[in-house]
Amino acid sequence: MTASDPKTALLTAALPHVAFDGWTETTFRAAIEDSEIDPTVARAICPRGAVDLAVAFHKQGDAELARRMRSEDLEAMRYRDRVAQAVRWRLEIVDDHKEAVRRGTTLFALPQYAGDGAKLIWCTTDVIWDGLGDSSRDYNWYTKRATLSGVYTATVLFWLGDESLDHQETWAFLDRRIKNVMQIEKVKSQARKTPGLGQMIGLGERMASFIRAPNRDAAADLPGQWRGE
Repeated sequence: MTASDPKTALLTAALPHVAFDGWTETTFRAAIEDSEIDPTVARAICPRGAVDLAVAFHKQGDAELARRMRSEDLEAMRYRDRVAQAVRWRLEIVDDHKEAVRRGTTLFALPQYAGDGAKLIWCTTDVIWDGLGDSSRDYNWYTKRATLSGVYTATVLFWLGDESLDHQETWAFLDRRIKNVMQIEKVKSQARKTPGLGQMIGLGERMASFIRAPNRDAAADLPGQWRGE
């Protein structure tokens, strides 16, 4: 979205109101008035009103993260530290709009919007893994994003309640969560060497090898589909 994009103008106008009224119809109407966007145009580009602006707000953060990751050199870091840094950047991007994130978390916890929330978190982790150069095309494409989705969600919730200086407690929490994930991978590696158990794991991995990452060039190619070679 560019500065001249009506949705960007609506989002910019909405953010000061979100802290008080949440991602609600009241906020959407205020955004229309403040941005001076024609109400018909506003309703056309945001059929669900403020809900669509909340989605746009999250996607805007993801786009900024992607730009940040392209401009930074992470090669000197351990891989786990690169992941942690990316999550940290994503939260720092919205640090000035913490209440908007809090209100969005509440919004996307509602049953009717939970699907939107899950997709947004998945897309954030996809941006991170793509930015780190992930080349997996098999079931690992899914497991990496699913695992990071859990880490990211837990970290966001901790961050929302963190009042420590410069969110130091949040970054420590994030490091612990990633360390836990790395320990799980270590246990899996050791299990593969165990007679009997290793064979079962190998069989499961061979079966999972038929799963393929979605084809980004095909709009109908959805995550979770089974594809042959």
